[in-house]
Amino acid sequence: MFPAPIEKSSAATQTAYKVALPIALLIWLLPLIAIFLTSIRPASDINTGNVFGIPSEFNLIENYSTVFAQTDAWNYMLNTLIITLPTMVVAVALACLTGYALAIYRFKSALPIFFIFVAGNFVPFQILMLPVIDLSNRLEIYNTVPGLVMFHAAFQTGFCTLFMRNFMKALPFELIESARIEGVGEFRIFWHLVLPLVRPAIAALAVLIFTFIWNDFFWATVMIQDDASLPITVGVRSLNGEFVQQWQLVSAASLLAAVPPVIMFFLMQKHFIAGLTLGATKG
Repeated sequence: MFPAPIEKSSAATQTAYKVALPIALLIWLLPLIAIFLTSIRPASDINTGNVFGIPSEFNLIENYSTVFAQTDAWNYMLNTLIITLPTMVVAVALACLTGYALAIYRFKSALPIFFIFVAGNFVPFQILMLPVIDLSNRLEIYNTVPGLVMFHAAFQTGFCTLFMRNFMKALPFELIESARIEGVGEFRIFWHLVLPLVRPAIAALAVLIFTFIWNDFFWATVMIQDDASLPITVGVRSLNGEFVQQWQLVSAASLLAAVPPVIMFFLMQKHFIAGLTLGATKG
């Protein structure tokens, strides 16, 4: 008596899903489509108010080539790379070490220390702005790329430690005990046993941190004032002239700035998905 209604309900659900998915995807893509249309329209459209309509001309090659030929976009992209890569390496490396210590070593203060790392993720960055500026001025690292890298790494290490500790905690402790019984040193256990097992998690975390830092706007605005050291997220503002609004160039630069994280994700897609699902079927 019951299979027919269940099948009807399942068919209705699938139909609703097939109808709703394209609509949701279109709504989600609308801002991106609008930015792309703006990036290929001529400056005359912007001046005449044709911002959201169909472009009168399609200046795809002209606008995107102008971004690199007549602006400092290349320098901004290079600055972003110089900021992002060291931050990612430092934060992930520290997280592997602290995650290993908090997950493997058994000591009384392990849980309180872990809670401190977790609690740091819930502190709004805006509250920390003035103390960070004051500290960076005292350390004479304000308005420097190394200073921004240091603070980025410090802020991201809490989340990274939470991420890595949970993955390492899921590892079978018997493997580590067996290695210790065999006389293997702690560093060799960490390097040759634990890290290979959590490699997918490291890859997933690296993709996340790369994306977070590459797309950062707040701390780049607060910590960097020198135009020559600006990352791309802040540097795109300079593409607008003082008296001429060049939104077509700003839109083109914004889309180009989004390309590296997308490439990073697709290159690491296999490891990223494996890292996020690591341990999901355990038990």
